[in-house]
Amino acid sequence: MLSRRILLVIAVLLISTLACSVSVDLNEDELKVGKTVTEEIRVERLTGGETANVNLEFGAGELKIDPRSPDALVEGVATYNVSELKPKITLAGSDVTIRTGDLEFKGIPRFKGEYKNQWELKLGSDPIRLSIQGGAYRGEMELGGLYLVYLRVADGAADVELKFSQPNLGEMELFRYDTGASSVELIGLANANFAEMNFKGGAGSYVLDFSGELKRDATVSVDAGLSNVRIVVPEGVSARVLVDRGLANVDIDSGWEKSGNDYTHAGVGPRLTINVNIGAGNLELRSR
Repeated sequence: MLSRRILLVIAVLLISTLACSVSVDLNEDELKVGKTVTEEIRVERLTGGETANVNLEFGAGELKIDPRSPDALVEGVATYNVSELKPKITLAGSDVTIRTGDLEFKGIPRFKGEYKNQWELKLGSDPIRLSIQGGAYRGEMELGGLYLVYLRVADGAADVELKFSQPNLGEMELFRYDTGASSVELIGLANANFAEMNFKGGAGSYVLDFSGELKRDATVSVDAGLSNVRIVVPEGVSARVLVDRGLANVDIDSGWEKSGNDYTHAGVGPRLTINVNIGAGNLELRSR
């Protein structure tokens, strides 16, 4: 459960990070905290084996995602104590959207008392194009063992741990992650089985861990501002990192070789090619 003070701090970071036009109205009515409600979220599997477009729009709170639902496309529970946070499910053909109510704040949301908003979801084994949009939230996501053909995550001021502990059952065309003033840890990225990955961050701390089974060549682009970025590649995996570093410091361990702004990691099999553009801060290249 997050306090109002924490919420306001995170929301301010979110607004500054997104650098968008936001009309801040501190005279907006406060949202009242009431009785805690727990309700089921369930979306049945699509017929015909078609790919589902699953969109999760989560404002603030705690989001947990796990595999695998045995007989549903999405199932789980939502727990909240502000009526306006009641989740809304919209179905349109193969498109599924689950969002945090119908709130459209003019400015920083204000809650009278401590609020609670938690989703605990499981995704099914059907082919999925998954989009997760979050604001100021804490996320624990285990996506290993799913059948993902596309993944996009976009968040603001967040604390996220996203894992692929098991190989993705599908071939992912693109994994895109856009974040702001956040702490983001991506683990088991080789198991995601993507052809291309784009990561864009603002002022934050980011870990990209490419452990797992790399089944094919993959290209990664990392674009970060004033950040601490750590890239981890397992021993024996072939990788090349090309750095446009601005004022950033680059630190490598003994598993990497340096030639100018070109860093290589010896290995066999499929290769990771990683292009890093970091304006300031620190870039760490690690072998594990």
